[in-house]
Amino acid sequence: MAEISINTTQNVNINFKIADVGVRMGAYAVDLVMKFCYILFINWAVIDRIGIDEFTWDNWSVMSIYIIFYLPVMFYSIIQESLMEGQSIGKKLFSLKVVKIDGYQASFTDYLIRWVFRLVDVTGTSCLAGGISILVSKIHQRIGDIAAGTAVINLKNNINISHTILEEIAQDYVPLYPNVVRFSDNDMRIIKETYLNARKNNDYITLQKLVNKIEEVSGIKREGNDISFISRVIRDYNYYTGEG
Repeated sequence: MAEISINTTQNVNINFKIADVGVRMGAYAVDLVMKFCYILFINWAVIDRIGIDEFTWDNWSVMSIYIIFYLPVMFYSIIQESLMEGQSIGKKLFSLKVVKIDGYQASFTDYLIRWVFRLVDVTGTSCLAGGISILVSKIHQRIGDIAAGTAVINLKNNINISHTILEEIAQDYVPLYPNVVRFSDNDMRIIKETYLNARKNNDYITLQKLVNKIEEVSGIKREGNDISFISRVIRDYNYYTGEG
């Protein structure tokens, strides 16, 4: 399955799977249901109540009212993706997100381009053009994605213990640094991701910087070399917070 690498603010690369056609169709179906429910609600709560179909309303007035109340349906995807940072209700339920293919957060302009090309991908061809494009594209992009330089990723990655703050700890483990409790779960997750990435690339400069940062924030004084020290800090955190 195709993947895309996202560079986090901590300069750690995380690979995400590209969403396949089936999952994207599921998210699209949910969004369609949401639009349909909105239309039913507007018809019941507004249209029927004010009786716009009565003879007292001229055609232009009727058309104007329909346009005003149905604008949220027309702009559904761009509004939600802009406000929810690349997600709609359907995408959120299926753990999907729109991102730039270079790994950065998509902008409003990117969402706008994707929305405009829905006329080709979805509306104008009954999803045929978009579906074919997703199937033949290496990273499952519809035409709008290609134009905007975006892709839809699946946030449900298969994450193993090395991607989290969890560490296997023996029952007789004896911690050394009680001050590790000054860190939050997010701090420790960043520390571990940076540590693993630096070890993988033999980046000893980053390891040294990480050690300095740990000492600065926690007040802990290092014992041993950089690798053993950071590894011990991670295990101690798991011990004291019950994450092990």
